[in-house]
Amino acid sequence: MKEELLHHIWKYRLFASHQLTDTEGSTIDIIDVGHHNLDAGPDFINAKIKIGDTLWAGNVEIHKKASDWNTHKHPTNPAYNSVILHVVAECNTDIFTQEGRKIPQLKLPLTPALLEQWQQLEHSPHKIACHLHLHRISDMIKTSWLEALVIERLETKASRIDSLLEQNKNNWEETFYQTLARNFGFGLNSDPFEWLAKSLPINYIAKHKNQLLQIEALLFGQSGLLQLSQATDDYTVQLKNEYAFLQQKFSLTPIDGSLFKMMRLRPANFPHIRLAQLAQLIHTSSKLFSHIVENPTYSSLKKMFAVSTSPYWETHYTFGEVSPRKTKKLGEKAINSIIINTIVPILFAYAKRKNNDELQEKSVHLLESCAAEDNSIVRNWQEMGFTATSAYQTQALIQLQKQYCQTKKCLYCRFGHKLLQLSLQP
Repeated sequence: MKEELLHHIWKYRLFASHQLTDTEGSTIDIIDVGHHNLDAGPDFINAKIKIGDTLWAGNVEIHKKASDWNTHKHPTNPAYNSVILHVVAECNTDIFTQEGRKIPQLKLPLTPALLEQWQQLEHSPHKIACHLHLHRISDMIKTSWLEALVIERLETKASRIDSLLEQNKNNWEETFYQTLARNFGFGLNSDPFEWLAKSLPINYIAKHKNQLLQIEALLFGQSGLLQLSQATDDYTVQLKNEYAFLQQKFSLTPIDGSLFKMMRLRPANFPHIRLAQLAQLIHTSSKLFSHIVENPTYSSLKKMFAVSTSPYWETHYTFGEVSPRKTKKLGEKAINSIIINTIVPILFAYAKRKNNDELQEKSVHLLESCAAEDNSIVRNWQEMGFTATSAYQTQALIQLQKQYCQTKKCLYCRFGHKLLQLSLQP
């Protein structure tokens, strides 16, 4: 049994609370369990407990075994002199404070049903530990938990953006550009795309914004993919010449092109195509971030990001290798991914910084406008009866799976907590 389970049971009173007595037979009335202390010192502080006829105010310490009090050297620590009750699963010894005061102990009355439910969650072989019991949880609890998870996920993403913003000295356009570039890596190549953006400041590109070829030269040159190519066609040679000039002008050092991955990627997702699309987006849009803040609607974003490539890439997926002509436009699924993983988080972070509740609501609303994501996590939840109709719901399910189910944090999940509560019912 984990000690954190005992903490949870005490905190939420998930025990048979009638006729409690300490190990010496005195009645115990728990008026206030106290506040969970996550810092050093006793586990719960400012508790109020009546033992016999005496009302005590102080702290509570919790252990699996009473002897853990001594193992953890609490008798020599003055921070534990204020403990008024020792709560344990097994009482195997008397305990004393540094001052020699004997501390009352309560053997927590754990119900067999609760322990059985916990064992099922803790040792479940399934990806979703509670999946056999989800039908017992009301739709209201499911809905409210998923709503909280969406915000939790956005808060996490906003924290990353805050860190990036600090690195960029509060430059939102630069931060947006780097975040956007990362998303153009679409998972497998996210890191090298971000490293590329960090090696090539947006103001360098802005100086050549009206020349698509120069934007492409900067992006392909800094990616290192241009240097790896042995192609001798006019376009590739032109890019190399342009980059040689711009590299010297801005004192640029490209990243290693071998960092980009192409194995098991569909040709449409090759980094060359994504860089060409990013170049087109930068070329056709000015002050992207400012425009998005001013008009954060799904229709305007979809129109803005529906970019294609320059003519060369209509007949190529990599340098020098000709392929059948095809317009390589960012599709709806890719645009939705950009909105979900770039636009919404950065708008949310920006709105928090500016205390703009209206913009924050709009950022969340964008998730409701995007179609439900299709991945293994979402499909797994759908098999268990969770029908997702938008990215608002799929983002919540992804957060639940990654932050709670995969790490077996059932005690911190509202589903797990509710199931433990339900185990107390007759």
